[in-house]
Amino acid sequence: MNVEILQKAANEARGLAIDAIFDKASGHMGLPVGCAEIGAVLYGDMLKVNPSEPRWLNRDRFILSGGHGSMFLYAWLHLAGFPLSMDDLKAFRSKGSKTPGHPEFNPAIGVECTTGPLGQGIANAVGFAISAKHAAARFNTPEHEIFNQTIYCLAGDGCIEEGISREAAAIAGTLKLDNLVLIYDANGITLDAPIEVTQIDDIAACFTAQGWDAFTIDGNDLEQVSDVLSVCRLERNGRPKIVIAKTVIAKGVPGVEGTTKGHGEGGAKAWAEAHANWGLPTDTRYYVSDEVRAYMAGLKAEREASYAEWLAVYEDWRRAYPEKAAELDGGVALAADGVAPEVCSALIPPFAEGTKLATRASGSVAENAIADAYAGFLSTSADLFSSNKNYLNNGGDFSADNYKGRNFWFGIREHAMAAICNGIAYDGLFRVSAGTFCVFVDYMRAAIRVAALAHLPVTYVLTHDSVAVGEDGPTHQPVETVTGLRIIPNLDVVRPADEEETAGAWMCAMERRNGPTALILTRQNVPSLTSVTPELTAEQRRNGTLKGAYIARREKTEQPSRIIIASGSELILALQAANFLGDDVRVVSMPSMWRFNNQPAEYREEVLPSSCQRRVAIEAGKSDLWYRYVGPQGTIVSIDDFGFSAPGARVLSDLGMNVENLIAAARSI
Repeated sequence: MNVEILQKAANEARGLAIDAIFDKASGHMGLPVGCAEIGAVLYGDMLKVNPSEPRWLNRDRFILSGGHGSMFLYAWLHLAGFPLSMDDLKAFRSKGSKTPGHPEFNPAIGVECTTGPLGQGIANAVGFAISAKHAAARFNTPEHEIFNQTIYCLAGDGCIEEGISREAAAIAGTLKLDNLVLIYDANGITLDAPIEVTQIDDIAACFTAQGWDAFTIDGNDLEQVSDVLSVCRLERNGRPKIVIAKTVIAKGVPGVEGTTKGHGEGGAKAWAEAHANWGLPTDTRYYVSDEVRAYMAGLKAEREASYAEWLAVYEDWRRAYPEKAAELDGGVALAADGVAPEVCSALIPPFAEGTKLATRASGSVAENAIADAYAGFLSTSADLFSSNKNYLNNGGDFSADNYKGRNFWFGIREHAMAAICNGIAYDGLFRVSAGTFCVFVDYMRAAIRVAALAHLPVTYVLTHDSVAVGEDGPTHQPVETVTGLRIIPNLDVVRPADEEETAGAWMCAMERRNGPTALILTRQNVPSLTSVTPELTAEQRRNGTLKGAYIARREKTEQPSRIIIASGSELILALQAANFLGDDVRVVSMPSMWRFNNQPAEYREEVLPSSCQRRVAIEAGKSDLWYRYVGPQGTIVSIDDFGFSAPGARVLSDLGMNVENLIAAARSI
């Protein structure tokens, strides 16, 4: 390691960070300036990456969990030769730039994941580490080590304080993810106050108790950083590593160094004085010396040569093990492209006539059919495999003793589970789903929002979908939950009505390339729609679900006099009510508002003709979003208060989810 040139590079990275923040009068200076030596060791020496191939399968992954320090990442990607230009740095925090205020997933330039909510990156890193262990177990051979990467994550005090970090750390320790290195920028300062105001934890002891090895170093000492990270990279002893790096926030910036004022952009106005302290020109910004450029160019050439050596081994492996190569290719294709609906539908056998299953049970049939066909499909659970029915029967269990398993037991840790699934999805080798009760999805909401923002095709299996849960009472009876999910942009929320619509829901999930899907499934058995409307075919229900809404019962008159709209288990009530009300009533099944809203106007008009304004919607949940579909003359049968503890059928009936109430509502229009 060339300490002199790396220290020079560290100071020039500091300069790039403070200059961009000064120019935009916006940003967070403390982490990029305080952690520069860590960046120098990683990007200037240790990381196994190829800037010319940012998505190299066996690259080391670097995750910046403290996303507010984004200029740290941007400066080092630029210096290391990734496709991020000086003009990109100067466009920091500008609309449409590659350098937004917090990192956003951009695989083309080496940004591994979208970070911002603190602690998410730590759990994402656990997901990357799991993906790497699973890939190594499945694809490495005695002669060919295709996967042996290390996952590095840089986190700050805020990340460590967030509860998700402890959830994720517990999972990593249990699974013995010794390919994971968490670097804790322990500068002792949060936005408002010194750390001792809010934290007295012995972090080393906390992580050691969770199965980690802990090291404490001077994070501004290049040699200490290099020595300990070398140990962490090489020592695969069944324990993940945390490096507690004591650093100085805003190091070298006069007036704010080591204080809460060093966190944000305020100190950037002293850029010239800071430049002087770092040995940089005081009359120019965005300075990179010829010596640093030359060193980083030479390092890039070395990294490209290392990549070429790996590529030769990889190609030999592909020739020697074509079945493994095809399986790997299939996993990458599944993660990126999903499964075409017609292919997915062919995998899921049609259900028998007279089926009466909970949609969680029919969902299990569909999910297992898909998993049997696609080895790159993984399933995770927050201690609810037996309740969600999302266990892969032929998948085996992922554990420290079996990294080949495809079922992941994450315990009662919903938030970490969701963010870990994001990490697996970012990695792009496998497709993953996560299961819990619908009402507990609020614990996952921050990670789901990031999945939608980052366009990750994660599937959420959310069962026990309504007050029909019954005796467990209102703490377990979701009322507002589904509506709360539907308002997240780019999240497809699918609430199927019977077994064939559930098959269609899984077709929706597997089709998606650019965002997550939430499957909202029942605990209680529901009858097949054909028990009321025999003419409905399996194909109509599956393909209708793909479109978000479809005509489940067509009127026998020239035009409908009324339209009843429903989703999920209430659709059977709509069909029963329509049969009582007469031949001029249409019933529309709407399992996915998001999908229906994205259909062409002509299709939406065909399903919900504007000529018929006498509409009623029914759902065992909040009414708010249904007004869009019933219009000002319509009405809604809904539940706008919490439920109560009683048998599920009693709760539903007492809260108006019955045929008699629906008929009365329809007649009142």
